[in-house]
Amino acid sequence: MDELKIITRPKKPDGEHEHKEEVIELPDAETQLAQQGKDGPRVVTFGCRLNIYESEVMKEHATKAGLKNAIIINTCAVTSEAERQARQAIRRARRENPDAQIIVTGCAAQVNPDGFAKMPEVNQIIGNDLKLKQETWLQPQTERVVVNDIMSVKETARHMISGFESHARAFVQVQNGCDHRCTFCIIPYGRGNSRSVPMGEIVDQVKKLVAGGYHEVVLTGVDITSYGPDLPGQPRLGQMIRRLLALVPDLKRLRLSSLDPVEIDDDLWRLIAEEERFMPHLHLSMQAGDDMVLKRMKRRHLRDDLFAVCDKARSLRPDIVFGADIIAGFPTETDEMFENTFNAVRDCNLTFLHVFPYSPRPGTPAARMPQVEGGLRKERAKRLRELGITQVEKHIEGLVGQELSVLVEKGNKGRTQYFSEVQLGQDVPTGSLIRFRATATDNGCLTGDIL
Repeated sequence: MDELKIITRPKKPDGEHEHKEEVIELPDAETQLAQQGKDGPRVVTFGCRLNIYESEVMKEHATKAGLKNAIIINTCAVTSEAERQARQAIRRARRENPDAQIIVTGCAAQVNPDGFAKMPEVNQIIGNDLKLKQETWLQPQTERVVVNDIMSVKETARHMISGFESHARAFVQVQNGCDHRCTFCIIPYGRGNSRSVPMGEIVDQVKKLVAGGYHEVVLTGVDITSYGPDLPGQPRLGQMIRRLLALVPDLKRLRLSSLDPVEIDDDLWRLIAEEERFMPHLHLSMQAGDDMVLKRMKRRHLRDDLFAVCDKARSLRPDIVFGADIIAGFPTETDEMFENTFNAVRDCNLTFLHVFPYSPRPGTPAARMPQVEGGLRKERAKRLRELGITQVEKHIEGLVGQELSVLVEKGNKGRTQYFSEVQLGQDVPTGSLIRFRATATDNGCLTGDIL
């Protein structure tokens, strides 16, 4: 198709936007490649839950296209470190697979295609929108760089996938892109403007996954609380979830990726209060706990909003547990500002922290602000991570003696309804949903007995 040969790129942004989708820990590239074997196309994924979903879509497309000795690197651009890790993985993949076709895609490839094109190890660069089109993989490409203008994209992916290799839970994309502009992030220029998946298609996807044996689904996107205004009737996220749970009664557990603290709608609050299948675990796109830092980030919430959300959620569901994304050492952050963030974690009783030292992205407004010294950024991140360990220990100690629902993951580990980690003492099939009584804790995990 002609559109696949158009190579245009969005204008370099004056300002950039923050990535609300939760970046998660994935096995390193070498481990991911080893787990997949060498018979068909292999995908190495960096970044967020949305990338996990999209990697499965690409793998299905590439397999149907008959792609054999190929390695697809699905990159992340949320930090400079994420892009560095992708480059490192590309070089390693080439050393260990000299005859493979290496294809680079994802957010970093979308915003910096020229950088990856300079790498001799790379055979092709594919943009973030085009990577999800089946015709991209079916039709041999004559161009080495196939990247379109992501800002021109008006619809998001509508893909039916049957499962997720090596994952106990399934991820379903409900939204992509974002219309907001924070000062430190490049992600909208990798993802485009906000666009939503129609409710009926989400329901069909979840029905298929549940029929395939999945007990837990995570709804994912870049900014999922912005779901709906581009759809007929302008549904909100909570309305969509209520319909989903009503139409898929066999779905046992539902989670959400990161939420903006000021965009929780009334239907979503009702779900938190009333729906047992909606897991009592919310991950907040917090970023900081100091008002001046939040204003300089161009966030839409302030410190008091964070406290208000936690207080309201606990009033509706007293056992609810919170996670949070936090940036340490944002430009101009003083010791006092950092202490406000540190104290907010403790005072809001946040548990699962994803902490990142601030990483400047060239061209963003934050990169032009007075920078905090690199060593101090790392020290502040270390303090927050240590606090996070303490918070997790406090949380799991409070669960000792309780009977819990556990979704079994690889390596005889699992996650409770609160997302607390469990170490099982015997082999249980991955993906099983079991009852478990916690009797002790061990290095951040619950231990106990299967009931």
